[in-house]
Amino acid sequence: MARILLLGSGELGKEFVISLKRMGCEVIACDSYSNAPAQQLADKQETFNMLDGKEIRRVIDLHKPDFIVPEIEAIRTEELIKSEEDGYTVIPSARAVNLTMNRDHIRDRAVEIGLQTARYAYAESLEEMSLESKKIGLPVLVKPVMSSSGKGQSTVKSLAELSAAWDYAVTGMRGDRKRVIVEEFIDFDYEITLLTVKQWKGPTVFCKPIGHVQTQGDYQFSWQPCDMSTQAEKQAQDMAQLITDDLGGAGIFGVEFFVKKNNVIFSELSPRPHDTGMVTMCTQTLNEFDLHARAILGYPIPDNVFRDPGASHVILANKEAHDYQVTGVEDAMEYSGVDVRIFGKPTTRKNRRMGVVLAPNLEIAKSAAGKIKII
Repeated sequence: MARILLLGSGELGKEFVISLKRMGCEVIACDSYSNAPAQQLADKQETFNMLDGKEIRRVIDLHKPDFIVPEIEAIRTEELIKSEEDGYTVIPSARAVNLTMNRDHIRDRAVEIGLQTARYAYAESLEEMSLESKKIGLPVLVKPVMSSSGKGQSTVKSLAELSAAWDYAVTGMRGDRKRVIVEEFIDFDYEITLLTVKQWKGPTVFCKPIGHVQTQGDYQFSWQPCDMSTQAEKQAQDMAQLITDDLGGAGIFGVEFFVKKNNVIFSELSPRPHDTGMVTMCTQTLNEFDLHARAILGYPIPDNVFRDPGASHVILANKEAHDYQVTGVEDAMEYSGVDVRIFGKPTTRKNRRMGVVLAPNLEIAKSAAGKIKII
């Protein structure tokens, strides 16, 4: 029975634990607060600050896992590199986790290996951000180099908005790097996530492209498959193959692209299950969490896991509360083919993701999600 140390225990980690437990694994789930969603299902839990390298080492030495699986970005990755050097297996690899923890590192690497990206620059102060924004030309996107779920991202359309964008980015930063990426605004037709599964021995497998819509960088709804030309899909697959081969290891990667006609532009990459990929819980025979678990354990991955079209829509809280109720689930399930997943987070805050609706299409997903309230 494989022992998995899960670093980060959010809603994606929770579904991943379910997949692992179905395969007989032992799971130790870690987070910065107790009883996080994935910890509710794990065999054991550890609560500590994952930017504390000594604490990471303590937990690794205590549990001696077969696989160390990060679920979040804000981790002291230098300790994971040391652990890999000591013989532990980090998923997908310590190098991949270290590079993708920081938007600047993975963006620079993407350019180095020849991927097309938006024009970009970095800034460590409001003055520097203002200068780089003028060079690139407004509008621009401003993102912290380290954040999750779109926190701290904004679109700047005028110079008057720069100060607020800087403050918002600093507030949304994770980790200890006060740096932002200033990025050319791409007038794309749509954006996709291409879930890319790397195996220890077998070939790389691609899921059907997932279309998604974000607000300030935070996923709102997604659908699979996303209708795109054969040429554009092949271009996305080639680019995803190139960068995941470069990063190495095994597991699922969420590779994001902007698409303008048949032109595909690299956006971001996560070396783990992706929030937009929650739609695969209703569209695939093996969802993204099952695929991640299989790839890590070395189990075979089928060439095609797509089953039916579907869509997902987030359920958001609208206020901060230490005690809350979820209403309207019964009404949401009146729609044919709808399923609802409530994440089990102990508290709410404004716009915190508390659940997701799964449905046969986007129209039904939106309507069903509108029935559910966090009060």
